[in-house]
Amino acid sequence: MSDDSHMHCCNDADHDHNDHADPGADLTALRERIAQAVRDVKAQTPLAQSFTNFVTINLVANAQLAAGGTAAMSFLPDDVIDTASISGADYINVGTLLPFYKDALPQIARAFRKTGHKWVLDPVAAGIGKTRTEILRAFRAAPPTIVRGNASEIIALATMWGLVSPDEASRPAGVESVDEVDAAVDAAKTLAAFLAKFAPNGQAAVAVSGKVDLVTDGEAVYRLPGGSAMMAKITGAGCSLGGVTATYLAVAEPLVAALAASLLYNRAGEIAEAKAEGPGSFQVHLLDALWNLTPEQVAESPIV
Repeated sequence: MSDDSHMHCCNDADHDHNDHADPGADLTALRERIAQAVRDVKAQTPLAQSFTNFVTINLVANAQLAAGGTAAMSFLPDDVIDTASISGADYINVGTLLPFYKDALPQIARAFRKTGHKWVLDPVAAGIGKTRTEILRAFRAAPPTIVRGNASEIIALATMWGLVSPDEASRPAGVESVDEVDAAVDAAKTLAAFLAKFAPNGQAAVAVSGKVDLVTDGEAVYRLPGGSAMMAKITGAGCSLGGVTATYLAVAEPLVAALAASLLYNRAGEIAEAKAEGPGSFQVHLLDALWNLTPEQVAESPIV
């Protein structure tokens, strides 16, 4: 399974800003932080390690490289934990599971919690299967810095962690969302606020992909117009976005990392779709666009 059926397109939305100490209080300052994150990744080539879906691992690594970062992929807990000492952030994706993951992934998460290591979780197909549910529930005690998924996955994760009440209207549907992004606003904000309590610097974020992309730090809510429906026609669009989010998290605060990655993908998807003749060439053009987009192009993208 992969969280790659998500379209990274969106439309307008509401301002849900508070004047608390968050970068969203000043959109101009926020755009500069986003541009700086893109510059820093290109200048520093930060390492972001992944324990990810083996169906899409190649695209995840290539997307991280194209965005300007460095990739390391592993499925060995001790290897991942040791390498975390030199990686700026890590990425965990629960899309395709093997039996040993049930012990390995909680072990890794506990180690990250102990050291305060930043990481991104993609809860692919949350709510489906006993093993996947056990793994995701275990992360509640050692949660990530950023969660990125579709609306149904975000709602399912927040529900299994006991953060929101179960909603019969929301149900898992494989890797595809059966919920609109708007339905996940409360779950996303509540989840982000919960993650922030565990973060060493008190900052976390949740990114919801769908027809309307949404990013929140638990207080401010941002909508990101744009993107391409062709994202749904290749394997690994959502997975690779998670990996690139970790790349940005290596150099930036969680909200900025989540926004930068989502905006980068929206712009790259638009460019790739305009040039592609089908899914195969779309993937090639997507990687090229991730490489060629400038910090200014990313930061000047529409943010509502």
